[in-house]
Amino acid sequence: MKIRVYFEDTDAGGIVYHSKYINFCERARSEMLFSKGASPKNGDAFFIVRELNAKYFKSATLGELLSVKTKILSSSKISFELLQEIYNERDEKIFSMVVKIVYIKNNKPSRIDKELLKVIDNCFTDQV
Repeated sequence: MKIRVYFEDTDAGGIVYHSKYINFCERARSEMLFSKGASPKNGDAFFIVRELNAKYFKSATLGELLSVKTKILSSSKISFELLQEIYNERDEKIFSMVVKIVYIKNNKPSRIDKELLKVIDNCFTDQV
């Protein structure tokens, strides 16, 4: 997914705030589900981030067009783990994170519906 860096994403010097990279990855995950007719939230069921490990390599700047690539690393009945990487316009990796996503239904971890799990596997396979 392509994401443009806007002024709201940067400090006064035009450098992207560190937390925005996580926002960009969240947006990419949501967009991938939306593009397949699914959603990160459906009634009383939704996904939450359980944990993440982020690494910063280079800064992005105002106006750059970034690419967010996502790959599924593992999945279970209630969660899945993704590798998400952000690349700049020169195809240099500037950010990487591993994120564990848990499915919540009725306010507790729950089994991911089989159809939704198929969508997830389809969305996040072999992008990175």
